[in-house]
Parts: sequence; C-alpha cells; structure tokens
Amino acid sequence: MKQRANKVRQKHRDVRSDLLKVACKVFADKGYRKATIAEICKRAGVNIAAVNYYFRSKEKLYVEAWRAAFKASISIYRPDGGVGPDAPPEQRLHGRILSLMRRVADPDNLEFDIVNKELANPTGLLAEVMHESVEPIRRQMNQLVSELLGGQASKEDVLLCQMSIIAQCLYPLVHMRNRNAFARSRRRGGLMLPEMDIEKIAEHVVRFSLAGIREMRRRIEAARDRATE
Repeated sequence: MKQRANKVRQKHRDVRSDLLKVACKVFADKGYRKATIAEICKRAGVNIAAVNYYFRSKEKLYVEAWRAAFKASISIYRPDGGVGPDAPPEQRLHGRILSLMRRVADPDNLEFDIVNKELANPTGLLAEVMHESVEPIRRQMNQLVSELLGGQASKEDVLLCQMSIIAQCLYPLVHMRNRNAFARSRRRGGLMLPEMDIEKIAEHVVRFSLAGIREMRRRIEAARDRATE
C-alpha cells in the first residue's frame, strides 16, 4: 500500500515537473499572451485539466514557470560565483559579475527570455515573484558595493554604483542575443559589438567598475575631510 502511494506521489511530481519544463519553453518563446494552455499540455503529453489540477490557472503556471527557470539558473550559476565571503571584496565582485554574465549568456537559460517577453508585453504577473527571488541577490550586491565605497557613502551612492555595474553586465549580452537573433533571421541589425568571450567582458567590467568606485570613494572621503576642517 505504501509503495503504491509513493508511486502515485512520484507520478504527480513527474507530471507537474513536465508541465513546468514545457511551460518555461513556451512562455520564453511566445510570451504569456500568445502561449496557450492547449499547446503546453499537448507538448507535455497531458490533459488540459492537469493545469487546473496542479496550478489552478494559466497565471499561476506562468509565475511558477518563471520561478522554476530562475531556480534552475541559480543552481547552475551561484550568485557569488563560487567566491567565498572571506575573499577580498574585489574578488567577490568579480565572482558576482562573472556569474551574472554567464547566466544571461547561457542560451539554455529561459528566465531572461521569459522576462524579455514580459517587458515587451507586460502583464504585471511576475513582479512579486521576481522581487521575492531577486531581492536577496540585490541586497548582497548592495552590501558588497557599500563595503567597496566605504562607510561614508550614502544609499544613493551605493545605488548608483550598483546600477552602473548591472547595466555594464547586461548591455553586451543583449547585443549578443540580438546578434544571434539577427543571424537566425538573416537580417542585419543596428550597432553590434565585436565577438568577445564572457570572461574578457567580465574582466573589463570589474576593472572599470573598481576604478569608478575608487574615484567615488576618493571624492566622498575628500568631501568629508573638507567638512571637518
């Protein structure tokens, strides 16, 4: 009896997992509005009623699909890049930047494809789950940048530096994805960056960011010294 119950539970887990895997691919390819439950279920080899049974609605399936894609991505590319908390902050920054860039560049990573479709045609359905999932990573980066800037930096200083770092990470990878999309369609796009590997770009972003942070820290500390004269 117990063995039979275990088989039933495993079957339920398998069906739910298959639905999520297929849903990730369909939502990444078509976006929320163009994706249909019928197509997802057909590709997963299950009855349409399975979505209602396991997820209650298309909206909930969409949210859980992105969450599953995000968790899969994070399990492969740890946010800290494998650099321990006792390493110098410069090394920790390098680890985080390289990890983020590898995540975004991975063609099998569907979390960013789903988000791109969401940004192009917003539903608002992912706002809560994205905040819940990304906020801990954002706070860790915030603390690291604050450490590099020194104790005199304001929250705005930290936020601006963090924003600049993330923008540098994402900008070249968007171009890479565009290049691949244009290549598949045999169309020519606009401005395209030359071919460079992720490690080389990450190294540049780290050097450029650290130089900017050091200059900001110098100005912040100089302003403090002038104020105490």
